[in-house]
Amino acid sequence: MTSAHDHTTHDTTRIDDTRIARVRPLLTPALLDEKLPVPEAAEQLVETSRAAISRILHGHDDRLLVIVGPCSIHDHDQAMEYARLLKAEADAHAADLLIVMRVYFEKPRTTVGWKGYINDPHLDGSFAINEGLEMARRLLLDVLAAGLPVGTEFLDLLSPQFISDLVTWGAIGARTTESQSHRQLASGLSCPVGFKNGTDGSVKIAADAVLAAQASHAFMGMTKMGQAAVFETRGNRDCHVILRGGKQPNYDADSVQAACDALNAAKLRPQVMIDLSHANSSKQHRRQIEVGSDVAKQIAAGDQRVVGVMIESHLHEGRQDIVAGQPLAWGVSVTDACISFEQTRPLLSELADAVRQRRTGK
Repeated sequence: MTSAHDHTTHDTTRIDDTRIARVRPLLTPALLDEKLPVPEAAEQLVETSRAAISRILHGHDDRLLVIVGPCSIHDHDQAMEYARLLKAEADAHAADLLIVMRVYFEKPRTTVGWKGYINDPHLDGSFAINEGLEMARRLLLDVLAAGLPVGTEFLDLLSPQFISDLVTWGAIGARTTESQSHRQLASGLSCPVGFKNGTDGSVKIAADAVLAAQASHAFMGMTKMGQAAVFETRGNRDCHVILRGGKQPNYDADSVQAACDALNAAKLRPQVMIDLSHANSSKQHRRQIEVGSDVAKQIAAGDQRVVGVMIESHLHEGRQDIVAGQPLAWGVSVTDACISFEQTRPLLSELADAVRQRRTGK
């Protein structure tokens, strides 16, 4: 007769993990931090650039926040070549633009596809996630060493523990803005966070997200030591809405007004960042230049509510597919099509000029 305290293993395989093919070990954030610690200069750059963005969001700095860079990162050397070019522009426009390099490691897919540098760093379906985390952190440290602050999208709920100490600005994408888990995450992140409007164009979803992220929350997560824990957050007052278009573009003056009306109604700061890409460019990468000109005119006309823009830009324009056995073209996006750096330079100058006009009223 078997007692209730019998120590034989009870077989639960019929009901547990029935769709898990394999479980592999994951390194802890603490181990990665120990291997790739933050130098003092990088820490100072992250701290000062976060504070500068906060001042922009709270109306104490009239510069325009510009998040610019590749749609996604797939190669360290190409990202660093881009960073060096962007650093020169950031220095040239420092009085008018706060330029943050877009360094996106995680790609939300409508169905399936390459999920990014952390998930599949070798672009071959090997899913070397431990390597991806190390490669991502190493790149962030190198971009910071080049003197540029970094912006990224937070998609996976665990990955921030590995890299968020190096991030100046974070985005929550259109597909995850409505997610309670991501709103809670944003409430505890140490950096300013932008919430994109929903894929259908709904600004209310993003306004609700900003409101939720300002509040304190308690939720389950993983500590830097890899231990399961309950996190209690203080709330994040440096959150804002990003207009990225929906069923139709929403970068024009009327759309900005409508978004700010919705924010006012929610008792939130009436301010927006405008994504020049995605549905605002109707997925035509060169249209970012036209959209940017329209936004620059709004800024030059004195609109203080436009606090930032996002630009998808790479070394060379266009995009390419990842095809097994075929080499990739240098400096061309493997996700959304981007404008080239040569096309980006005059756009940055135009935006800087608009800020000066807004400042002087001329």
